[in-house]
Formats: sequence, structure tokens, C-alpha cells
Amino acid sequence: MTSANETPVRVGVFGLLGSGNLGNDGSLEAVLGYLRTAHPEAVVDALCGGPEVVTTRYRIPATRLHWYRGEYRTASRAGAIAAKGLGKLVDAVRTAAWVRRHDVVIVPGMGVLEATLPLRPWGFPYSLFLLCATARLFGTRVALVSVGAAAIGDRPTRALVRWSARLATYRSYRDALSRDAMREMGVDTTRDEVYPDLAFALPTVPANAPSGPPGPVCVGVMAFHGGNDDRARAQEIHRRYLDGTIRFVRALVADGRPIRLLTGDGCDEPVVAAILDAVDSPLVTAAEAASLADLMKEAAAADTVVATRYHNLVCALKVGTPTLALSYAAKSDALMARMGLEAYCHPAREVDADRLLEQFRALEKRSAELRRTLAERNLAATRHLERQFNTLTAALFPAAGHAHTHALREAP
Repeated sequence: MTSANETPVRVGVFGLLGSGNLGNDGSLEAVLGYLRTAHPEAVVDALCGGPEVVTTRYRIPATRLHWYRGEYRTASRAGAIAAKGLGKLVDAVRTAAWVRRHDVVIVPGMGVLEATLPLRPWGFPYSLFLLCATARLFGTRVALVSVGAAAIGDRPTRALVRWSARLATYRSYRDALSRDAMREMGVDTTRDEVYPDLAFALPTVPANAPSGPPGPVCVGVMAFHGGNDDRARAQEIHRRYLDGTIRFVRALVADGRPIRLLTGDGCDEPVVAAILDAVDSPLVTAAEAASLADLMKEAAAADTVVATRYHNLVCALKVGTPTLALSYAAKSDALMARMGLEAYCHPAREVDADRLLEQFRALEKRSAELRRTLAERNLAATRHLERQFNTLTAALFPAAGHAHTHALREAP
């Protein structure tokens, strides 16, 4: 508890939160749950992509991450290019002012140290670097908590990511591959730990055990165009992914299986529309999920899940539903291996509907056994995350010194 003479610790959360990505928001929800349980006295606010959503949904004050509202739109005109450039300078000042007001800043999960999807160095990598650099300048502790990382080929992006990680006070990763990638990029990871994705700390929705004839299948789709190094082949990769997924859904419909299409980001909606148009069957419907809790409810009601987005996989595995991954990055393979389903991965870049259907049928034959495995692995993940939260408390919230530090920082 905070005594009457002490100033409550000020905690900021940072990232592309409230921007339509359900996985990012689920990570925020998990960290807010930890703070409200372990540190109810803390004053929490956010610097994020969608401040209106974060304030409305999570009841914390929030500030827009970028001064220029067209930050993530392609700039082709001189005025837009100039505005983006000016925005980078303004954001440096805004970020520093926001960081200075905090004792602790937490970056909750997310793939903030990777470029497995298209990414420009002057976008989020620059924002993360501003956060970590100004935090080091003002003595604010920054924690990168259960984040994803991957080796990055683009030199400017790699440099920004590497320095951001080096400047952070605390780092943990959601899989060993992420820690290895940071080590390869020149970060000392000797004291860094690996923990499950933060979504495993969210409340669990129990899965319905299948009974009777084969039941519904959730198919999680994604506006997948390859990674940061695939820009030249993006349309070809997307067409191959979409065509293979449509063929797979048609095969399930031919077997009489009800299909629920899942997404994880607003940009996935055109993929859903393309599948509904191509298959044109009352057996195929689209779920309207606004949170990871909604995704978990959908997955819990299904016999089986086949999904692409990382947090679609997390939700399905967390509720204990047998899952097949259309894997677009090593992080998906690592997650499936951690949960005991490494045999059920299929490459998103090369979707072979016939082979995917074989894997799907093999998965369903082992359904009862895999549900027991998932129950055991989920219990272990929950306990592991509890240990991380205890470690976070020790690293970020020392018993004394908050009031003194904050008073000095606010002094004129």
C-alpha cells in the first residue's frame, strides 16, 4: 500500500494498442490484470496507437503514439511526406515528455522486436527506440515483457531494434527463438528469461468436449502477404495462401462441417469476404470477435481449430481445442511445439489443401489425447507466468525510492 506521504508509482504501457489487433490488446489486458492485482496503488496510463479504444475499453487515460495521424498510410504527395518527417521530430519531443512523467513503462507482449510482417524502420521501430532512449535519459525503468523477436535483415530496422533492447531495464521473450534472435543481433541475453505469451494469463474459457457427429471447425484467416523481405512477391504469396485456404474450406463443407471464420485484425476482413464469396454455403459463417475472450469462446465451441494468426492459435490452445497452425513464422512453430502439437504445422506460404486436409484428419483422430496434453501444458503456462509477474514486481517496483524519484522529476 502507498502511505499518505508517498506519491503512487506512475506506470505507462506502450505499444500499438487499441489499433485493431486483438493479440496486442490481449497482452495489454493481461498486464493490466497483473497491475490491478499486485499494484492497485499504481497510476496507469498509455501511449498507444488507438487511445480512444484503450480509454473506453480498459478505463485508463491514453495518449496517441504518433502526432501525425496518417503515420501508417503510404505518403505519395510532398505534403504528406513533409508531414511524416515533421511528425518524427514532434514525436521525439512528445515521447520524451510522456516518458519523463513515469517511473515504469511496460511494453506488454507483441512482436515488437521482429519484422515477420512488413515493417519500415521509421514506423514502430523508431517509436520503440525513442521510448527506450528517453527512458534511459530520465531514469525510467522500461520492461519488454514476453515480447516476440526475430532476426532482422534490414540494417536500419535491425539497429533500432537492437538498441531498443539494449536500453531496456528488463527483457523477457515469449519463446526461446526470440531470445536466440536477439543474441544473434548483438544483445546480451544472459539474464533474459523465456515465458509463455501473456495471453495465457487471461481468464480461461473451458472448451466443449465434442459429442455425437463431427461438429464445427474454426478457421482463422489472415491478410497474409509474406514477411518484411517478401515485398516483391507479396501478391503472389497472398493469392497462394487464399486459394489454398478456400480449397480447404470447400473440402470441409463437402463433408458437411460447419465453418466459423475467425480474424484477429481489421485488415483480415477482405479475406473473410473472399472466402464467403468463393464458397457460398450456409455452413460457412464469420465470427465477430472484438477481443481475445471472444476468440476463446469461438474456439471453445469448436471441435477443431485451423488458424494462421499467432493469437488465434494462442486462444485455441489456451481453451484446449485441438489446433492446426497455418504457420507464417517460426514463432507459430515454437508455440505449437511448446503445447505439444509440433506435428500439426502447415506452411502459410505454400498452402496445399490436400496435405492440409490429411493433417486435419490426423489431428481429429487424436482429439481426446491432445485435449489432455493441452490441459497439462496450459496449467504449466499459467504457473510460469505467475513466476514472471513476481519477477517483474521485484525488478520494477522496489519497496522504496518511488516517492523520492518522482518528486525530483516533477520539481521545477
